[in-house]
Amino acid sequence: MSQSRIDQMLNSPEIMEMFEQFQIHREQDEHARMVLFEDYLNTYADKVGDVINAYIPVGAHPDMDTYLYEPLRIYSENAGKRHRPLITIAACRAVGGDHRRAFSSAAAIEHFHTAALIHDDIADEAELRRGEPCMHLTQGDGLAINAGDLALSIVNGLVMRDPLLTDSEKVRVAMELVAMAQATVEGQALDIGWARDGRYDISPEDYLCMAEHKTAHYSGAVPLAVGAIVGGGTEEEIEALRQFGLATGLAFQIQDDLLNLVGTEESTKKDFRNDITEGKRTLIVVHALAHSPKADRLIEILSSKEKDPAILAEAVDIMQEAGSIEYAREYATRITEDAKTHLVDVVAPSDARELLLSMADWFIERMQ
Repeated sequence: MSQSRIDQMLNSPEIMEMFEQFQIHREQDEHARMVLFEDYLNTYADKVGDVINAYIPVGAHPDMDTYLYEPLRIYSENAGKRHRPLITIAACRAVGGDHRRAFSSAAAIEHFHTAALIHDDIADEAELRRGEPCMHLTQGDGLAINAGDLALSIVNGLVMRDPLLTDSEKVRVAMELVAMAQATVEGQALDIGWARDGRYDISPEDYLCMAEHKTAHYSGAVPLAVGAIVGGGTEEEIEALRQFGLATGLAFQIQDDLLNLVGTEESTKKDFRNDITEGKRTLIVVHALAHSPKADRLIEILSSKEKDPAILAEAVDIMQEAGSIEYAREYATRITEDAKTHLVDVVAPSDARELLLSMADWFIERMQ
């Protein structure tokens, strides 16, 4: 990692003018609000990803690159839509800040996300991640765990070394990241523990507690709160963005659960419906277990590590007949709409605020 290289990238016209460029693009485009956020992701995911990957160090020995840094870099390059760093940057802008001050925090959260995925895939014995073999299958469990540990180890250092932030901002952001990590592993403990013990006595409230801790903090609440902190937002703005992120982060997890079961694009992927194979206790599943007369059959399927598409379809039918898929859709929609209303009451109108409201709509529209 070279600070001079990062400084050069942050001061490039593509990064310095990203919101101005996006504003011009948006003015030329009359799509619905949902498309606004999708365009933002598509336009800047790779550009921001290049900066994020520039924060990955290089080894003091060539074999360190071979066995550690390069596998992490390759894994990070096969990223998703980079929504976590991009909403961190947007939140900074929404409170009137210089979005370049958000990049170290954005990179820290994304590298934490990378670590969580690597470790999660090992715990779940998963085979595919983003259409590619999981790292533990290509590098072995030991090196995959080590790469995940590396991603975790660099998280706080990225922020503490940022020359654009004050000392008090660095400490506050670091504390946010520590709390985020704790919440995530608490949620992961529930998810793994329930699976280990064959627990199916899980209520929707139990699921929501697990998902909020495992996903919503690091996928929504903390990125938005941290972006507002480094952007100089008021305490009211910071907390409004945090609560907005908590609700939309939870909706994000619910929509991922739904897409894994009934998504049209996802149906062509090899890991389609693997949540059933892995016996995931999703909101859809726990609702169906409480309301379906075929709950015993659903538990049988979830407990069998079944991969037969016909059996997986049978499980989805059970959930559909119990009204569980519609229940999850309606719940995600309701909490998202409430969160949008509160955000509008606190955060002043701006292009960046519209972008965040668009994010919420995008999460919901992807479930239709």
